[in-house]
Amino acid sequence: MTEATFVHDPGRSRYEIRVGDEVAGYARYARRSHDGPIDFRHTVVEPRFEGLGLGARLVSGALDDVRASGFRAVATCPFVAAYVKRHPEYADLVSVT
Repeated sequence: MTEATFVHDPGRSRYEIRVGDEVAGYARYARRSHDGPIDFRHTVVEPRFEGLGLGARLVSGALDDVRASGFRAVATCPFVAAYVKRHPEYADLVSVT
């Protein structure tokens, strides 16, 4: 398994997964209000990091952080929506559009 670091960058409205100093992928989100749900809009894994399971680790980390923060999420992003469908433990947290 690839050594990776999970980071929340609220200033850029995204969660990142880093390998060393390099951003290997990110999940961008938007919020309509300060206390509203976190809408995951787009997920990217850089091509050289594809196939390593980093996208799944990124999404699970992001959803775990949302749950720990007491918020709910919306999955506009098809990657996040597909992840939630494969992982029903997040069904109570995420609305899929």
